[in-house]
Amino acid sequence: MASTIQVRVDDDLKAKSDALFKDLGTDTTTAIRMFLTQALAVNGFPFEIKRATANPYKTLTEPELSAKLEKSREHAAQGMYKDASEVSHDMRAKYGL
Repeated sequence: MASTIQVRVDDDLKAKSDALFKDLGTDTTTAIRMFLTQALAVNGFPFEIKRATANPYKTLTEPELSAKLEKSREHAAQGMYKDASEVSHDMRAKYGL
């Protein structure tokens, strides 16, 4: 039997979340299931919770972005990458999706 969870959220938060998860190839319901599955796997929140002192998601400068892209290209040239279908398969196996 499946249970239903109802959560009230701001309309803007819902719309932005739906768009984000759609862009990531999933939907909000699946994302919530993934959150709950990962919370059980780590026996707690699947991310660190703390008071923010600075924005960890600051915008990269052009030189920082270029350096990350170059490092990515170097890794790819050395064969240090996985095919997307392999990553998807690994995640499904690990998280029972």
